[in-house]
Amino acid sequence: MKVSADLCIVPMGVGPSVSPYVREIKGIIESSGLTATMHPNGTNIEGELSEICALAERCEAKLAELGVQRTFFTLIFSTRRDKDQSMADKLTAVS
Repeated sequence: MKVSADLCIVPMGVGPSVSPYVREIKGIIESSGLTATMHPNGTNIEGELSEICALAERCEAKLAELGVQRTFFTLIFSTRRDKDQSMADKLTAVS
């Protein structure tokens, strides 16, 4: 099932700056082949539900590999079954 998702991953207990961890996650998302747009509080991702869930797991595994002991995730999905609609289509519809 194709979905649009908003993914926010916050490594906990690593200090006030999470930029090094976000850079690692950004690289994983960019190499996934999924359409993704980073914004100040997360990343919008478009793809199959199973691919996005697998991507979130890869991101968590990378943080664990980097020594992060606790991670806070939000993952919000949006589906549309009556027609194909991309994230760009949604933005165009409200312009």
